[in-house]
Amino acid sequence: MASKPNASTKPRTPLSRERVLEAAIRLADEGGIESLSMRKLARELGVEAMSLYNHVANKGDLVDAITDLVVSEIELPQVSEEWDVAVRACAISAYEAFMRHPWACSLVMSPTRTRTVPAARVRYIEWLLRCLREAGFSPGLAYHGYHALDSHILGFTLWHLGHTAGAKDLAGEQDFADFATGLVEELRAEGYPYLAEHAEQHIAGVEGEGEFEFGLDLILDGLKRARAAAAGAA
Repeated sequence: MASKPNASTKPRTPLSRERVLEAAIRLADEGGIESLSMRKLARELGVEAMSLYNHVANKGDLVDAITDLVVSEIELPQVSEEWDVAVRACAISAYEAFMRHPWACSLVMSPTRTRTVPAARVRYIEWLLRCLREAGFSPGLAYHGYHALDSHILGFTLWHLGHTAGAKDLAGEQDFADFATGLVEELRAEGYPYLAEHAEQHIAGVEGEGEFEFGLDLILDGLKRARAAAAGAA
């Protein structure tokens, strides 16, 4: 009589590049990009490390691929919308994607580790430039506008992540709320009332749009004025 199949012998889901990249992103999200290794990834997938090389060329290929996957999460609205509405939605989506995957932001700004073209990043850049050019921005204004927007997305995200990590390090084992309250009192006692007030706002949170959106809207308003001034001078 044939024996019944054992649950432990149930066929595993075949390994694929998609599965490898999804597991790599999960590990990077949990422990940071520094913690990601081929051996740890193989353990996560329940395979031998050498089998990974059937799906990624090397560690550099893996890192480039998962970074570009994060960029692919960014929403690229239809350019038929009002240009500023579309750009605003795209920028907020990018900020949220990088906050979900904090390790990816600095990697987006670094050279790729392989000679592959980062497809999602290229699509994002082309989309943003096309949005500005088709909205009537000159090549020069589109050039400056792209850099202002991209630097706000990446720069603000790095600023946010850095300050958050720094605050946690300063607080150490102490409850963060208690630490922050003590810091405010110390600043006020040392003669820094406005910095103490600013710190209190960080603790309580400010009303209205978030800080990222506040800076983004300033840039968009500035771009609208620059476009109008250029049109008036033509």
